[in-house]
Amino acid sequence: MQKSLITFCLLLFAQYTMGQERINLWERNNIPNAKGIALHDSIANERIYQVAEPRIQAFFTSSQENKRAAVLIIPGGGYARLAYEISGYQLAKWFNTMGMHAFVLEHRMPQSPDVITPHLAPLQDAQRAIRIIKQNAVSWDIDIDKIGVMGSSAGAHLAATLSTWNQDVSIVGDTLDNYDFKPAFQILISPVIDMGEFAHKGSRENLLGKQPTNELLKQFSLQHQVDTETPPAFIVHAFDDPAVPVKNSILYVDSLFTKGISTSLHIFPQGKHAIALRNNPGSTSQWVTLCEEWLIENEKL
Repeated sequence: MQKSLITFCLLLFAQYTMGQERINLWERNNIPNAKGIALHDSIANERIYQVAEPRIQAFFTSSQENKRAAVLIIPGGGYARLAYEISGYQLAKWFNTMGMHAFVLEHRMPQSPDVITPHLAPLQDAQRAIRIIKQNAVSWDIDIDKIGVMGSSAGAHLAATLSTWNQDVSIVGDTLDNYDFKPAFQILISPVIDMGEFAHKGSRENLLGKQPTNELLKQFSLQHQVDTETPPAFIVHAFDDPAVPVKNSILYVDSLFTKGISTSLHIFPQGKHAIALRNNPGSTSQWVTLCEEWLIENEKL
């Protein structure tokens, strides 16, 4: 009886700590920008602090509800950790209710002891994740033009980097190199955008180091990377955000407008740096409805 109870609890734990399928991004001997050091996952308090093997957790919607759309979700955590539950799995299940497949990215931390060039590792994993989704689009019944990205906080910085950078940093010489890594839309919640005056200092230091060059600061200040190929954006921020100034979103939207990229910006009076799926204050609670309507309006759902 006791053994059965333990087995049930382990299964229940697994159900609530991962998606329906875990998909590793790389073969162990073919991870770019890696030293080959064997690592173990470090997980505590619904946060991942070290990722041994970069992966996506897949949350598939039902075949009858499938709208043939998908989203790669990148949790926040200041490039030091991944808040995989509140800004990952919960959102994935919400997208499932809309008829979308969702994939939560669990990427390498820049300061992982196995990483050679810290600032490239998260983007390499994000580009690879999009490529894997596109490679499997037929078998998963996904329209390749309806594959987008969503991120929160530093995860939104990585989502915006994925959306704006044209440089391919994830080539490894296999068949996945043939797939485009650009998403078709971007959803950004409380995004870190600027690495200069309005930077979230923790994200900047964790990604670029304590003394980044001016070139790196500009490369990763994403208002400078927008071009006419950048996908449309839905952006949510709180005016009273004490961690990531709302100016980050304003700078990014100004660049998107300048390049003629369709954008929907929502700056709510409350929410601080804790805008989540539920339990948001006042009008901030409307962002989920607005986001779903935006996806439909832009024919991504």
